[in-house]
Amino acid sequence: MPRPRLSTLVAACATALAATLIGPATGAQATTTDHYSGTLSDGATWIADKPAQWNGSLLLFSHGFGPTVAADAPSTAARQALLDAGYALVGSSYDPNGSMWALDSAERDQFAALTAFRRQVGTPTRVISVGQSMGGLVNAQIARDGAGRVDGSLGLCGLVAGGVDLDNYQLDAEYTLATFFDPADADNLVNLDSQADGAALADRLTKAVEAAQQTLTGRARIALAAAFLNQTDWAPGQQPPARDDFAGQEEQQYAWLAQGLLGFIVPARWSVEQSAGGNTSWNKGVDYAGLVHKSSHARQIKALYRDAGLDLRTDLNRLTRGADISADPAAVAHLKRTSTAGQGLAVPLLDIHTTADQLVPVEQESAFAGRVRRAGDSALLRQAYVARQSHCNFTTAEVVAGLHAVEHRLDTGHWDNSATAAELQRSADELGLDGAAFTDYRPNPLSGTR
Repeated sequence: MPRPRLSTLVAACATALAATLIGPATGAQATTTDHYSGTLSDGATWIADKPAQWNGSLLLFSHGFGPTVAADAPSTAARQALLDAGYALVGSSYDPNGSMWALDSAERDQFAALTAFRRQVGTPTRVISVGQSMGGLVNAQIARDGAGRVDGSLGLCGLVAGGVDLDNYQLDAEYTLATFFDPADADNLVNLDSQADGAALADRLTKAVEAAQQTLTGRARIALAAAFLNQTDWAPGQQPPARDDFAGQEEQQYAWLAQGLLGFIVPARWSVEQSAGGNTSWNKGVDYAGLVHKSSHARQIKALYRDAGLDLRTDLNRLTRGADISADPAAVAHLKRTSTAGQGLAVPLLDIHTTADQLVPVEQESAFAGRVRRAGDSALLRQAYVARQSHCNFTTAEVVAGLHAVEHRLDTGHWDNSATAAELQRSADELGLDGAAFTDYRPNPLSGTR
């Protein structure tokens, strides 16, 4: 069976992660909703929608990685439900003249869109920022910097660990795949010439992974790379593998890779490098044995290596000896300045993540929580989890229940139990919309942080 060049998996992810391209109100909705739009000083556009029965609350929405087109809600269904409930919505495109990794301008443009709404539409009684995927990182920055401009925040599948960690753990995985399956590309993983260059590299790596999956040796090494990628082992259309079903875990990790995951993340590196002005990731000096030792997948890796008759220490020593990729210091400094969050929180933030997110691993929440804790602001942060596969794969009920939990925090000054899995589930069920799957969960540490 031929491998799809762009699987339905990645197409769905791109819809959620990249675009959220939701147009102005039409049809019946247009009779009850006023639509607004405009252009900001850097050329970014903004859109807003205000229902006739506005409840006074405004949601400032930050969209994910992809085309720089204005969006004001996380999905068409959520947009309709929020307008029906009386919320006004606003969001910007970010700077259309820059990279799709739009962190240089996103926070600034979001605040500018908020100002434009106040001038042209009206003054809200409350502003809650909402962000999805890369926009979840923007949202976390707004929660850090938005005192006096926003009152609270809701993050959805947020890339909250930031750009530096993202590029580094992805490099660890790509370097492992290239070393064992595609050595001709081992020196071509960074400083990409174009998005097309990244897509071609992803295609070669994917084909190499497909060939490797046919042997026990290949499957053991795929599991090693998947661990460095923080890759979930629960694939679409499958049941979660048992805790000790190591072969089943690898099979589902492989399913993500074979269905086009590399075709998304490898070309995206070019956009990050374009934004930062150079290579932003490095592995020189990385101890790959140390990464495995700290990995939640260590037992799986050791079992599959044992089954394949491979010496894990030999492979890890090979990776450590060959790790010679250095970053551009100026590019790293730029990415740290523009594309990190968690250095503090100025307003309450609830982050919601699916437990099996293949593009923005749920382990990012662990890294973010640690950063917020070190800043002394843990009391403002709550994190909740949905037992489901795929990136940004939330029901409308889950989004609205999360929003209500943030509102409870703002109304009472306390989280109380409003952000627990049980209370979020109860709140979502009471909406009578499309169901929910909140669960008690604690993510493992993020691999690949330097």
